[in-house]
Amino acid sequence: MLDPVQGTTLHLVTEDALVYSTFLLHNPRPVGNLSILRTNRAEVPIECRYPRQGNVSSQAILPTWVPFRTTMFSEEKLVFSLLLMEEDWGTEKRSPTFQLGEIAHLQAEVHTGSHVPLRLFVDHCVATLTPDRNASPYHTIVDFHGCLVDGLSDASSAFKAPRPGPETLQFMVAVFHFANDSRNMVYITCHLKVTLADHVPDQLNKACSFSKSSNSWSPVEGPADICQCCGNGSCGTPGHSGTQSRTVRQWHKSASRNRRHVTEEADVTVGPLIFLGKASDRAEEGSTSSPASVMLGLGLAAVGSLTLAMVGLGLARRRRAASHPVLCPVSAPQ
Repeated sequence: MLDPVQGTTLHLVTEDALVYSTFLLHNPRPVGNLSILRTNRAEVPIECRYPRQGNVSSQAILPTWVPFRTTMFSEEKLVFSLLLMEEDWGTEKRSPTFQLGEIAHLQAEVHTGSHVPLRLFVDHCVATLTPDRNASPYHTIVDFHGCLVDGLSDASSAFKAPRPGPETLQFMVAVFHFANDSRNMVYITCHLKVTLADHVPDQLNKACSFSKSSNSWSPVEGPADICQCCGNGSCGTPGHSGTQSRTVRQWHKSASRNRRHVTEEADVTVGPLIFLGKASDRAEEGSTSSPASVMLGLGLAAVGSLTLAMVGLGLARRRRAASHPVLCPVSAPQ
């Protein structure tokens, strides 16, 4: 019989594992009235390795404990993405080409894995002619911590509501090109960030669209008044920002003492978006060039017809001369 020995000890701590060591002891005893043994005494060493980022308790997690997933959020890096989607939002767009007057469908995502539920926000976006977000010229699409200001100039630019999920945010932008520049491509760079999914959206974490019909701002979710600051750009007051920052820091401090690198926000670029111009413009160009082409064709046809007529007239004259020969007079004999 093998009996576990009490006193299991932590033998070694590595970067990724906790190593515990113990041993099983086999100490044979005579059976019944026999005075003989058929085996020898033996010790079997045992070593157990546990991942350092893991729950090794055999007891149920109590509701008052910090959830295991909260700890995992502080141990792993989030993955942000910005995709160009088809009109039905079902798949990623196959071609980056657009015609002026069309709508670009953009989808921001954060891949959370086993993290606690998170809510994604588009803090600000800018369009440039190169992948450099600081390049000039530029056009601001989203500003003031989630206000889609491009909607002030075009009603088609807006966030899509409701969200497909808290970790995804979709929005539409009416395509454009930069004036006085011959380049027909644009890059869009967005600053993405996350909060806890149960955190109520506020002036620093929101997704607001402008409605020209009602001349007002409205949020995708959360209280309606969080978008009022979009009108004057006063969404980043120092007092409000400081309160939110302390809340996030306190949460991370309670989540894990052995915190690794955490990325809660990132800049993501999509592009280039290639613009081909309006289809109506190309149709107008074709219609204006058509009369010139017709006139040229008619002119060439007229010249050809006149040439054929002149050739035919010449041939007719020759035939007439051949059918009526000229008779020379014969002199009378002297």
